[in-house]
Amino acid sequence: MSSALATYSRMIKLSHSIFAMPFALAAAVLAAREVPVGWGQLVLIVVCMVSARSSAMGFNRLVDRDIDAINPRTMGRELPSGQIGVRAAWAFTLGSAALFVVCTALLHPLTLALSPVALAVVWGYSLTKRFTALCHLFLGLALALAPTGVWIALTGSWGPIPALLSAAVGTWVAGFDILYACQDQGFDRDHGLRSIPTALGLRGAMGVSAGLHLATVALLIALPWLTPLGWAYGVGVALIAAALLYEHWIVRPDDLSRIDKAFFDLNGYVSLLFLAFVVAGSWWS
Repeated sequence: MSSALATYSRMIKLSHSIFAMPFALAAAVLAAREVPVGWGQLVLIVVCMVSARSSAMGFNRLVDRDIDAINPRTMGRELPSGQIGVRAAWAFTLGSAALFVVCTALLHPLTLALSPVALAVVWGYSLTKRFTALCHLFLGLALALAPTGVWIALTGSWGPIPALLSAAVGTWVAGFDILYACQDQGFDRDHGLRSIPTALGLRGAMGVSAGLHLATVALLIALPWLTPLGWAYGVGVALIAAALLYEHWIVRPDDLSRIDKAFFDLNGYVSLLFLAFVVAGSWWS
């Protein structure tokens, strides 16, 4: 059982939940200023996040399994290598989607009504690289749903705060996904797959990524204009800006060797820093 769980966890890259989860929880912290938020709701939010992402990743692995099988970087993944069968992957993907829908129903009627839209977006991303180089923006949109979904689940409404948080998540995710796609530029070009690196080259793609991350920092700086946040939040934004700057410093057109460090380590720090300093800023505001 533990071996099977570990295999499925690797298939969906469960550890990558750290990217959007802290932004979702930060939205809950800010929403708690307007409405009471209980621990039961927070548990449901976490389950929603994990199950929606698990379903999306399962779908991604299924529709990309033939591509993954011929890409040297991905041919060892669980489906191409036969560690998980197609039927089992579909069962996992659909089961995760069903769990997501059930949890949205327990949170708020509006989140239940919007759950098919959310699933369509997070599943649809996996198809976009077949027809548009803007696929990275679709991934940003998929993860940007997290703060908006949390806000709707807790307040039953929407507004400028979740809109800004979602925009920050979207630009941040799209920016680091462009960097990650740089390592597949040659493969994608040879097999007719679309991406910013194949369209603009490595140097152009890294410029677009840097521009998106500048937008992320600008959006985070703007957040205290919408809701009071203390000095600690400003420290957090400065640290996030420094982490993103370092990310772009270590990944260069002539040196992609540290993409994994940039993608996994630094972006994990960005999300955790944001949550920590939103909590601190809310406490000391």
